[in-house]
Amino acid sequence: MSIKITVTVNGVKHTDKVEPRLLLVHYLRDVLRLTGTHVGCDTSGCGACTILVNGKATKSCTMLAVQADKAKVTTIEGIASNGELHPLQEGFNQCHGLQCGFCTPGIIMTACDLLKNNKKPSEEEIRVALEGNFCRCTGYENIVKSIQYAADKMSAPKARKTKKEATV
Repeated sequence: MSIKITVTVNGVKHTDKVEPRLLLVHYLRDVLRLTGTHVGCDTSGCGACTILVNGKATKSCTMLAVQADKAKVTTIEGIASNGELHPLQEGFNQCHGLQCGFCTPGIIMTACDLLKNNKKPSEEEIRVALEGNFCRCTGYENIVKSIQYAADKMSAPKARKTKKEATV
């Protein structure tokens, strides 16, 4: 038995027939071929599968694809815009917030939700937000710095471009 679902993923509407037991993480990876969302533990403990569902950080290994019917889903592939990295992606690059990178997409998606609700989180608030995301490579110092970098960049006033700069 298959169930028809319609999900908007990274701004693109997808309609597919799925088995009722298909996890959202496997729908994203195996059906839509969006492999940035990782399967780490299959128990929701590691956070590698974290995505945004209707703007809220969600572990996609704990949600069935049919539960995402009519939802707006954002994965790590969908946060950059116009060919430019999202400030969190840039922060992880600039501040060396990753090593192997396996946990990074889930951490970044958790941080997206955090920064949406808290423009200038403290170090403690960042660490609390990341409690459901495990990184086995780093000591989290540079992860926290990466998120602080993004928070600073996202809250900085936009520089006004001159007419000449705008045409370049």
